Amino acid sequence: MNKQAFIITIDTEGDNLWQQPREITTKNAAFLPRFQSLCERYGFKPTYLTNYEMAQSEQFVEFGKDVLHRGTGEIGMHLHAWNSPPLIPLTSDDFKYHPFLIDYPESIMRDKIAFMTDLLEDKFQTKMISHRAGRWSFNDIYARLLIEQGYCVDCSVTPHVSWKTTLGDPNGAGGTDFSEYPESAYLIENKLLELPMTIINHNRSQLINKLSELPKIGRFIRHKLPQRTWLRPNRRNLKAMLKLVKQAAVEKRPYIEFMLHSSEFMPGGSPNFVNESQIEKLYQDMEQLFNLIQQKCFVGMTLKDYYKQVT
Repeated sequence: MNKQAFIITIDTEGDNLWQQPREITTKNAAFLPRFQSLCERYGFKPTYLTNYEMAQSEQFVEFGKDVLHRGTGEIGMHLHAWNSPPLIPLTSDDFKYHPFLIDYPESIMRDKIAFMTDLLEDKFQTKMISHRAGRWSFNDIYARLLIEQGYCVDCSVTPHVSWKTTLGDPNGAGGTDFSEYPESAYLIENKLLELPMTIINHNRSQLINKLSELPKIGRFIRHKLPQRTWLRPNRRNLKAMLKLVKQAAVEKRPYIEFMLHSSEFMPGGSPNFVNESQIEKLYQDMEQLFNLIQQKCFVGMTLKDYYKQVT
């Protein structure tokens, strides 16, 4: 019988990309060993889904090689189309609009995926089989191109969430609508295992939904009665995440999937964690979360580990 898995995914990318910097730095690489040590203390194994600038960071590459050498994590691929070669302008200012990979023609999508795959395999001397799309933008063409490159696992789907109103190319169709996608794993073209992000939807009343849209009390309602819970810390959702883990254990879900960005471990690296005290709160929350996950007998696995378990 397969064990319930705890899968940690880290979108490993430059510093505070929410600010749309022209010069992307990678100082957050220095803050990853602390997180890795926390994971190892609980027997958990992160998957670092790595984008272009982090693959160029000597500090991160050294860190990633050590993780691979000790078998305590995995390196996968993460692709931000606007700054990942080959650089072919799509909008009037790609660093402002951050176009999705699915905004580009198929031929350019293929070239960008191939470049990133080759770069990561050269840097880390290991086959890339795991992937998450930048900005959660994914479609059938993207999946097929990943299969062409030998990928086995994707984790780009966010069930219950639509990114349709989030634009990449301002003249494009927006992000992907995952609102009707399943919470559980499934195969794409019988080759690519899709592991949707762990997001649980809450059945709120119509009245609560309407009140949550009001300017004055809406923010309070969204905080106290969120429409959905992600397994993704934000300093305000520890109780909700603990409840999610307990629910997943009772339901015997095959896996739960956690995510953060690498820059969220660095003070000022993201909008959610802007100073050292907020970073400390993040680690306090993760200690409680990881402790409960361990108590509930979830087993730490990388994306690759889970793929091997179920195939």
